[in-house]
Amino acid sequence: MAPAILWYRRDLRVHDLPALQAAIESGGDDGVIPVFCFDDRLIHGRFASARRTGYLLETLKALDERWHDLGGRLWWRHGDPSKELAKIVDDTGATEVHATEDVTAFARARDDRASNAIEAAGATLHLHPGLAIAADLDAIQTQGGKPHIVFTPFSKVWAQQERRQLIKAPTSLHTPRGNRGDLPTLADLGFDAADAKVEDPPEPGEIAGVHHAGQWADGKLASGGLAKYEDLRSDLPSQTSRLSTYLHYGSLSPLLAERLVLDAGGPGSATFRNELAWRDFYLNVQRQFPHTATTEFQEKYRALKWEHDDEALQAWKDGKTGYPVVDAAMRQLNATGFMHNRARMVVASFLTKDLHLNWREGEAYFMHQLLDGDLASNNGGWQWTASTGTDPAPYFRRMFNPTLQQKKFDPKGEYVRRWCPELAGVPDKLLPEPWKMTPEQQADAGCVIGDDYPEPIVDHAEERGHAVERYQAVSAG
Repeated sequence: MAPAILWYRRDLRVHDLPALQAAIESGGDDGVIPVFCFDDRLIHGRFASARRTGYLLETLKALDERWHDLGGRLWWRHGDPSKELAKIVDDTGATEVHATEDVTAFARARDDRASNAIEAAGATLHLHPGLAIAADLDAIQTQGGKPHIVFTPFSKVWAQQERRQLIKAPTSLHTPRGNRGDLPTLADLGFDAADAKVEDPPEPGEIAGVHHAGQWADGKLASGGLAKYEDLRSDLPSQTSRLSTYLHYGSLSPLLAERLVLDAGGPGSATFRNELAWRDFYLNVQRQFPHTATTEFQEKYRALKWEHDDEALQAWKDGKTGYPVVDAAMRQLNATGFMHNRARMVVASFLTKDLHLNWREGEAYFMHQLLDGDLASNNGGWQWTASTGTDPAPYFRRMFNPTLQQKKFDPKGEYVRRWCPELAGVPDKLLPEPWKMTPEQQADAGCVIGDDYPEPIVDHAEERGHAVERYQAVSAG
């Protein structure tokens, strides 16, 4: 026999990994060579991010430690995966390479190239499930045999689809001796370590991810976990699950996450499972409609004329729009690399329907800042809010009033005051619209509008009307 190669991408775990199980079976006593290849086309592509690259390196360190504890070690390569994997095949005599199937157009083209190079070197590339909860996204179809473009009917079929069996983590692993290579630093990859720093990041790695998921599902976290999810999931001060980063890097199997939630039960279980279904839905959108990675799904909205305003865009990025809930959310993102899902919708609506700026600007900034930045979910979420994507609803139903959103989901101002401390002294009643304070009230609050905190850069009511005109004009055309 010969060792098998496991090609890691965004499935950085040893538990519930069909590709690893297949590699163990095919490698036998000769073992498994786990390889991660740093591909500059991704690392420095259109969504380059020092933050995500830094967290990736920490996650890989944790994965290497996991392999070491089980008797193996990771191999590192930097370059075109097609060439690097072919070299390893040639050097080791491996006849099989196993990997987790991905869905994006980039990933599928990459895998086609790698498959050809690996085959030329004398081995075969095998792709396995594990990225999504559903083992076969292609099988989730309408009665007419077409992909679902509306979430609710997709989720109903998805929920009924039989799941593959969860795979336990191996108790031991063996990696043959060879040229492991070196794990690069951020500087080696062309990033400044200072640009990767965030406040209080999740502990990296699958041990931390699985533990956190279990604690959250069992209600053992200070936030109350899954038991309080139904009631608190939209409240901005709440912590929600914070599993998205682990799911993005594959440190936590999405199938295990679903199983933990189902086993826990309770009213929050079905609600959170529905959120996991959204993740699979957007993965499927990228698989079935790869052009949506760069283009509006709804053809009529490709004619929308987006405005260009660098000052407004920068104010939005910096959290200086004058709308407290928008500013708090953007400052949370900038500081932590995370943003509450409700807040993501609010700031996306503000960018696209109050400032009338291209959703791609927001998509790119999120991907630059978010630790959990995922092409499918991020693109799907931005197109959802911009009303250009799948799961179509009337555009006017997705025009979030930031003042009302703050009153409803941060009524005591905890979230806003946490991220906009200059508003700390503003009374609850005035906090959603601090520009309406009288000079005396501003003095009492220690916050002068236009000085300590910015005036609103737009009038929401006016811009909502402008947005309606823009969308109506395109719809009528």
